[in-house]
Amino acid sequence: MINRVVLVGRLTRDPELRKTQNGKSVVSFTVAANRRGGQNDQADFISCVAWNQTAEFMAKYLTKGALVSVEGKITSGSYEDATGKKVYTQDVWADSVQSLESRTQRQDREQTTQPYQSQGNQGYAPAYQADPEPSFSMDDEPVLDITSDDLPF
Repeated sequence: MINRVVLVGRLTRDPELRKTQNGKSVVSFTVAANRRGGQNDQADFISCVAWNQTAEFMAKYLTKGALVSVEGKITSGSYEDATGKKVYTQDVWADSVQSLESRTQRQDREQTTQPYQSQGNQGYAPAYQADPEPSFSMDDEPVLDITSDDLPF
């Protein structure tokens, strides 16, 4: 039996490093990945968890909108909510997370983030621009263009 996951997508928020009672580093994050289907592409928002050095790397070098590759395994769990109802969860526990952008690309993306005002709320929407000549090919996959308005939270 095999339980292996490989994801390529963009982080939906900045990673926030936390420590367990035993002092282990942990980051919970969500990856937005496009799913092809029919005439409309849709995005899946996949919950992930990284531990120790991987978590520390993410907190130090990655920000919302970063293009990443995640390798890991699916884990299932459950807990009881405040009303006593059992809630089931599924997460990808990341064995490795790699940035798929160079430092220059990441800095350019962060510099092109422009303030915007939408329905009275102030925030920031990343403006993604594809390189005219990408330095590598990802089997001619389209570039993910995810803005804050696309996120479900």
